[in-house]
Amino acid sequence: MRMKKILSLFLIFLSFNTIKVFAATPIENIQLDIREADPIELQAGTFIPVMNAQEISTQYMTEGQKLKFIATNDLFMYETKIIPEDTLFEGYIEKMNEPVIGTNASMIIRISKIILPDGHEMPMKGYIYTSNNNLIGGGMAEPAEWIRMPHYQNRLKGVASLQIKPGEKKKMGEHTTLQSGLDLMIILTDSLEITHILTN
Repeated sequence: MRMKKILSLFLIFLSFNTIKVFAATPIENIQLDIREADPIELQAGTFIPVMNAQEISTQYMTEGQKLKFIATNDLFMYETKIIPEDTLFEGYIEKMNEPVIGTNASMIIRISKIILPDGHEMPMKGYIYTSNNNLIGGGMAEPAEWIRMPHYQNRLKGVASLQIKPGEKKKMGEHTTLQSGLDLMIILTDSLEITHILTN
């Protein structure tokens, strides 16, 4: 009988210590990845304000040259910060046109990757936006000549003044340059699915 009591006490003691071991496991040791979330989709046509991290010029750069841009503001959706300020965007010069007589140089810059401040990377499709189908530069060059023409204010009285208008001949176009630190816009050309959300 005494042996049964000792055995019962031993089993109760053993089970109590087991409960204590489980209860003593710190919550901090449980791995919770709170950075992953349900996907948030940015639609094609969304604009993202950025700043170029280096000077970009048709004068000394070539097609395919890699470029970097930095987000200048936090971008929110449904009260969730999906693209924090200082997020990095990587891209490259997709197409470049040298200056010719009558037309300035131009380029198209494609954005291919987004890098969040914690180093997480996501592929994306976008361009540095311009209202001219995302073509940067490409305007008309300065005229090479000016023509004087009379402008009659009163033809009956023969009163005229001379006006100067550009002639048909144009100068050689100039190179197009984007200064470092310039405020620009990225336009998404394909939807961007974001699952990685920074919590701080």
